[in-house]
Amino acid sequence: MLSVALIAHDRMKPEMKNFAMQYKDILSKCQIVATGTTGSIVEKHTGLNVEKVLSGPLGGDQQIGSRISCQRIDVVIFLRDPLTAQPHEPDISALLRVCDVHNVPVATNRKTADILMEYLSNKIAGN
Repeated sequence: MLSVALIAHDRMKPEMKNFAMQYKDILSKCQIVATGTTGSIVEKHTGLNVEKVLSGPLGGDQQIGSRISCQRIDVVIFLRDPLTAQPHEPDISALLRVCDVHNVPVATNRKTADILMEYLSNKIAGN
């Protein structure tokens, strides 16, 4: 089963909710891990089972990065807020770097996330 990490900055959480609702059928065929608040929102609005780690600023980004390093995450959807400074920016940079090091596809905006969901849909269908 494919594993998908979901992360969203505060201002992007409504967009993540909409994203998860739109792709609920595909996500239901995956293991989902998410940072704390994002995971709670996705779970509440979709009914999907979401494994929640700590909130991003409290170490959740690093927890997901560790799973990527251990080859336990296949795809990362990280809806970032590009217009707001984040106090844990070094953790965010480290997470993106570990995705690059381990060749894990990562989407940081909605359009790229839509493309990755098409990729996941094909992988699930065996294409």
